[in-house]
Amino acid sequence: MIRDDLNTIGRSVPEWIGSSPDAAIPPRVRLRVFERHGGKCHLSGRKIMPGDAWDCDHIIALCNGGEHRESNLAPALRDKHRAKTAEDVAEKAKIRRTRLKHLGQWPKGRGFHSTMTRGLDGKVKPKKSRRRTEGADHV
Repeated sequence: MIRDDLNTIGRSVPEWIGSSPDAAIPPRVRLRVFERHGGKCHLSGRKIMPGDAWDCDHIIALCNGGEHRESNLAPALRDKHRAKTAEDVAEKAKIRRTRLKHLGQWPKGRGFHSTMTRGLDGKVKPKKSRRRTEGADHV
């Protein structure tokens, strides 16, 4: 009797899901990700050769709401991966700035503790010290 829920030719492997966003990706999962994508960098399309440095890239970055699971991973050459990561971080920063602007919280206050000031003549000069003098009465 053949059951529909069992694969009689091979066994089904459950998808790996990281216990936390910082969980290391096991070597067996890296191998499955590499083979699933045919050994090609998903960013450049170039075949990853032996000796090439490569990483498992999150297709949807964790900082942009992606999950730390096998289905969200793809092989990427290290230099391409680092460039994509920088783009993802820049995108997240821009989204945050835009959200803060809409809430009226951007730009942050500037220069309150600055040690320099611009005079009426337009020249930048050190601020005068406003330290309390000893023995002065302050309420």
